[in-house]
Parts: sequence; C-alpha cells; structure tokens
Amino acid sequence: MSSAYLAPGLPAPAPSPDGLDTPYWEALAADQLVAQRCANCQGWQWGPEWICHRCLSSELSFEPLDAQARIYSYERVWHPVHPALKDQGPYLVVLVEFPDADGIRMVGNLLGDPQQEVSIGADVVRVFEHHREADPPFTLLQWRCP
Repeated sequence: MSSAYLAPGLPAPAPSPDGLDTPYWEALAADQLVAQRCANCQGWQWGPEWICHRCLSSELSFEPLDAQARIYSYERVWHPVHPALKDQGPYLVVLVEFPDADGIRMVGNLLGDPQQEVSIGADVVRVFEHHREADPPFTLLQWRCP
C-alpha cells in the first residue's frame, strides 16, 4: 500500500532544468523546509528567482524556514485535475502563509479527512512525504493541522 496522500500516477516533481530550485528539493529530502533569502535586504521570497523581488540583488541563498505557517486560503477539490486523480476526491489544497518570513506563501495538500472543517488563519505543520522508491526519488511538502 502506498503512503502517498494522492493516488499514484501523477508526474513526479523534479528540480527545474536550470537548477535554480535544486536546494529546495534537496532540503525536503532531508526533512527541512527552505526558501530564498536576500543577503542584501534580508527579505524572504518564494518561488525561487534569480534576483530579489525587493532590491533586485542577485545575492540570494536558500535558508531554513522555521517560521510558523498558517492557512491563508484553501480549496476542496472535487474534480480531477489529472487522469490519475479520476477516482480521488475530494482532497484539500491549502495556500499557507509565513507571517514571520515576509508573508511568503506556499501551496500544498492538507492531510487528514478531506471533509474536515478548514479555518482561515489556522496553524499548520509541515509533513514531508518521501517517495524514496521512485526513480528518481523525491519528497513532497504536505500540511496538517496540529
């Protein structure tokens, strides 16, 4: 039995061909969440870019994102967005915000009962879903309510 939240058959995520987001995927595999931070202005940003959104510096690195995350928005998905999900539904997709990291936001699935009540502003914790048997192996970032 698969430990995956969603049905098997979805395309496996992979770092972009230019390698810009490789540190993110490597960190997930090590049970760590990272985001880009500018060495010049100290601003956080997500998704990965070659320059800072604020000051246009190219002095960006990936740093651990230890800030608390909370639900900013969500969607209860009933209709499959990929053929592999034709028998899967509903499931919950959340947009989480990191208020202490310049309000950056990330998307992921909310684990648990797909019929659960979801509250905007509720704290969530990260869950690292490893797929080490895949070729190549990958890790997904999921969320759950504490």
